[in-house]
Amino acid sequence: MDAPKRNNVRLLVAVIGGGVIAMGALSAAIGQEQTGQQSVAKSSSMTIGSTTTVTTPPLVEATTMAAPAMKGPAPLPTEEQSPAAP
Repeated sequence: MDAPKRNNVRLLVAVIGGGVIAMGALSAAIGQEQTGQQSVAKSSSMTIGSTTTVTTPPLVEATTMAAPAMKGPAPLPTEEQSPAAP
């Protein structure tokens, strides 16, 4: 019974140790990234893009109810019509 408990403890210690190593590597990578950002050129003057003007669209009367432009069935195109009866 002692062997399975010992294996579980070793596995737990290995997982915790791996996590500590991974966190150390991650913090080192983040530290290098932050020092690399200091080399970015900084300017004291602000540049502004092109000027834009905002215009209001013309007022359009609100549609109270939609209505179809054509009433009744639409005529078939000539290529889909049946031949004329004699």
